[in-house]
Amino acid sequence: MNNETIQKLVRLFSKFPTVGPRTATRFVFYLIKQPEEKINEIIETIKELRSSVIICPSCFNPFENSGHKLCPICRDNSRDKTLLCIIEKETDLITIEKTNKYKGLYFILGETINLRNKEIKRLDQLKERIKNNDFKEIIIALNPNTEGETTRLLLERELKQFNIKTTLLGRGLPVGAEVEYSDPDTLSSALESRK
Repeated sequence: MNNETIQKLVRLFSKFPTVGPRTATRFVFYLIKQPEEKINEIIETIKELRSSVIICPSCFNPFENSGHKLCPICRDNSRDKTLLCIIEKETDLITIEKTNKYKGLYFILGETINLRNKEIKRLDQLKERIKNNDFKEIIIALNPNTEGETTRLLLERELKQFNIKTTLLGRGLPVGAEVEYSDPDTLSSALESRK
C-alpha cells in the first residue's frame, strides 16, 4: 500500500459523519494491520449492506430486505398509527426506540433545513404521508440547536394546514445536544413532557 493509497482512504473515511482526518488515519492504519481475511470480511459486509438493506418508502427507515415493502415499525399493527414522530436521522429513531416509551410511527427527514435555500428535502413526502393517514398528534423531535429549531419553525408553519396537534419534545434535552447521544432516561423524560 503506497502513501497515495493511504491518503485516498483517509480522505474517504474523513467523509463519514463525525470522523475527522486524525480518526480516519487511525482507521487506515488499523486496517493495514489486519489479516487479509478480515479485510475481505469488511469488504463483503459493505457489499451486503448495499444489496440487502432497503429504505422504507413510508418513513425512510433503512431495513433488511425481507420481501416486505415497509419496515418492521411501519407494518407493526401494535404501533399507535395516530402518532407520528418527525426526526432528523436514523440514529435518532434507534435512540428513541431504546426508551420503550414511544409506540407510534416515525418520519425521518434525513437532514435539517438547508440554510442556503431554506428548504427541507423530504417536506413534500411528509405532507403526503400526513394527508394520507389519520394522525391525531405529530411530535417534532429535532435536536435543540440552531438548525433543528429553524427546521422546527418551518415544519410548524407548513403543517398548520392539517389542523393536527403538534407537540415538541420536552426540554429534558439541553440546548445544543443531539438526540442520538442522549441517555435513555433524559430522552424518556423529554418524550413524556412534550408539549
